[in-house]
Amino acid sequence: MPKNETRQAQEHRREYLSCVGEILDDEAVRSMRQFNQHGGVDCLKHCLNVSVASFTICKRLGLDYRSAARGGLLHDFFLYDWHKKNEHAGLHGFTHPKIAATNARRRFKLNSREQDVITKHMWPLTLSLPKYPETMVVVLVDKFFCIAEAFRTPGRGLARQLHDDVCAP
Repeated sequence: MPKNETRQAQEHRREYLSCVGEILDDEAVRSMRQFNQHGGVDCLKHCLNVSVASFTICKRLGLDYRSAARGGLLHDFFLYDWHKKNEHAGLHGFTHPKIAATNARRRFKLNSREQDVITKHMWPLTLSLPKYPETMVVVLVDKFFCIAEAFRTPGRGLARQLHDDVCAP
């Protein structure tokens, strides 16, 4: 933990990590850092940005922040470079939520909210409506970070610190 973090920031970090620690310890999740997501931001960093922001928003709104954090961290767990031709048929924007959900279910026990977040985070491209308010939070946060990252606005705070921690040798 950075030394200059406030007590409140340290508690926020601890609580976030208690929700997603097992996911961040997984080698396949850590491998997401090798794939570019948007404008030089790797897939892991993007997912951390979405996860931390969704966790914070859902916590403030009294929603299931644990499911939002976990689903947000796994929402792009498709494990390939979508900028290059790959073995997956169809347009990436339409197909990757199901691929990410399949990969996530193989490695982690997911509840219905987490699964909904992952499979519907590209709504309205995924035609079925999000079932839970946590999914809508992740949908909106993901859109925000896609735009911010495309314009090379890096994430800050906890997401940046955790990414640096995960990527440290």
